[in-house]
Amino acid sequence: MTARPTRVAVADDEPLVRAGVRAILASAPHIEVVAEASDGHEAIELVRLHQIDVLLLDIEMPRGDGIAVTEEIRRIGADVRVLVLTTFGTGENLHRCLAAGANGFLLKATAPAELIAGVDAVTDGGAVIAPRVAHHLVDSLRDISAHRHDPRVAALSARETDVLRLLSQGRSNVEIAAALHLTEGTVKGYVSGILQTLGVNNRVQAALIGYQAGLTREQT
Repeated sequence: MTARPTRVAVADDEPLVRAGVRAILASAPHIEVVAEASDGHEAIELVRLHQIDVLLLDIEMPRGDGIAVTEEIRRIGADVRVLVLTTFGTGENLHRCLAAGANGFLLKATAPAELIAGVDAVTDGGAVIAPRVAHHLVDSLRDISAHRHDPRVAALSARETDVLRLLSQGRSNVEIAAALHLTEGTVKGYVSGILQTLGVNNRVQAALIGYQAGLTREQT
């Protein structure tokens, strides 16, 4: 049986940008653009009214910028991946997006193939950050001790810690399942429990906590 296409919505106040993104994603037969929004209010309504897998979201929009939209989506508990697509690749924007609960951060100058790969990555439960802004994230973590203790991480079970370690290395649910000899469904359950225990909205934020706690420097 053929898998259902990934359902994508595009929120951007520039019609040409929306048309360009739609044209790029149309070249991928496994992706379907099902809705568009021109401002933040419309973006939230799309999430409420449509079954969307991934929301491609601009930061600078009228009636609710991308940060506010992401925060509202997480507040209402919508099961949608948020992939920010912006012209403004600053460290401040990156950190604000991740803190709000975005699953990825790409620039509008991203190559078409990379945009499609980004949609696929977040759909599969992974995270994606544009290489040209990733150094901002590295810089923010550089001075953090590799063995900093975090009581939230200490509260995880041994298996949850294993999952968080691999998640912090950028592994997808499929890759984590293979590494730990688990089913993908079981991994999703562990990830949900980890997010709840850590008090975060998504796996990107959880990965940052795992990195800060030094899990990526431990032997697996």
